[in-house]
Amino acid sequence: MQPNPNQPPPRAPSDPPSPTNNKKSSHTGQATSPRRHNDQDKYATARFEDIVGEIYSLCKDQYGCRYLQRKLEEQQPDQRDAIFKEVYPHFVEFMTDPFGNYLCQKLMEYCTDAQRTMLVEQVSQDIMSISLNMHGTRAVQKMIEYISLPSQIGCVVVALAPNVVTLIKDLNGNHVIQRCLHRLSAENKQFIYNAVSKNCVEVATHRHGCCVLQRCIDYSAANQKSQLVTEIIQHALTLVQDPFGNYVVQYVLDLGEANFSDQLIRRFIGHVSYLSVQKFSSNVMEKCIRVAEPGTRHHLIEEMTSRPRLEKLLHDSYANYVVQTALDYAEPKQRAQLVECIRPILPAIRNMPYGKRIQSKINRDQKKKPAQPAQMVGWSLPPTAAQPHQTAMLHSYLPPWMNTSVAESNMLLSGFPAQALDASSVPNSHFSVFYNQ
Repeated sequence: MQPNPNQPPPRAPSDPPSPTNNKKSSHTGQATSPRRHNDQDKYATARFEDIVGEIYSLCKDQYGCRYLQRKLEEQQPDQRDAIFKEVYPHFVEFMTDPFGNYLCQKLMEYCTDAQRTMLVEQVSQDIMSISLNMHGTRAVQKMIEYISLPSQIGCVVVALAPNVVTLIKDLNGNHVIQRCLHRLSAENKQFIYNAVSKNCVEVATHRHGCCVLQRCIDYSAANQKSQLVTEIIQHALTLVQDPFGNYVVQYVLDLGEANFSDQLIRRFIGHVSYLSVQKFSSNVMEKCIRVAEPGTRHHLIEEMTSRPRLEKLLHDSYANYVVQTALDYAEPKQRAQLVECIRPILPAIRNMPYGKRIQSKINRDQKKKPAQPAQMVGWSLPPTAAQPHQTAMLHSYLPPWMNTSVAESNMLLSGFPAQALDASSVPNSHFSVFYNQ
């Protein structure tokens, strides 16, 4: 076959590194390693008195920053105060620095309450931009972890409150809101619940927002949970069809709180068929059928129990799973109605993978019927049991090696039906069973 001139040439297999490249890499390593060790050695032996006045430059250096963190961990008040004095004017800058943010986190941990209050006030005007930064978000989270005084908490809350939704939808900022949910009291984090409730659809249908909303439910007080769930129920029809919002709806169902679940599921009554043929909402319809109260479940399944509607659902790649779930969870009477509607449609879907599963579910009732008592070949079981005179008469048919008395024969043959032991109606060949033992 001729190569296609429009196709790029095949990629050659990766060549092993050449000796030249290896030598170059080795040389580079030898060139950088001593400098790295020299930097570490310099700070390992440095006296704190010698670096006072140079702390700003150390904060921008990986090893200098680590040296300052170790000094804070020693918990010497004079060293802590010296570091604070030089860091404080540049604290906002350091919070977003690749190295300096680690010193900021450590300083928040080891400084005094008075110093911590000064730091909180220092960053409050810039807390939004810092929270959106990949380094700054860690420093803000650590700040939230260590603030304890009402004045500190109030300052942070006032700074964050106007931008809750923006932070929630940001890759870095959403972690700041989640830290507030985890660390602040119910009263102090109410500003988050107010913002999320007011913007429920915007938050729930966002990639990060749907996760934060679930954490809001996790860390909520009773009144806050009710506040959120009420909004979710109100917008359930919109959320259930969304790639992210449907997870929020399912999360409420998974709470297992009947007062919430029943209200939520009832929002879908009248829309079951429409929601069952959609990719995201079909999953929720299955869960609704599984967890609904019996009366509510009956209403959901009832919407499917018509042949025209079932024909559409059974041919749909999503809705057929909803029908299968309905077959699994419907009460017997309603299931029988559903089966009767499905039977005429089976020939059209029998060769499809899900058609075979539906056929199997329909047939399972027959498999569960109690087995009939064992019957001997060619005999049926009449209601009348064998009479004693019949068993005595047939004692003569038993083989000699059985060595049974008439009484024992009576016991042996007493379980046989009367018609079976009627010599006039049963061929002798039927008794060969005894000789074939």
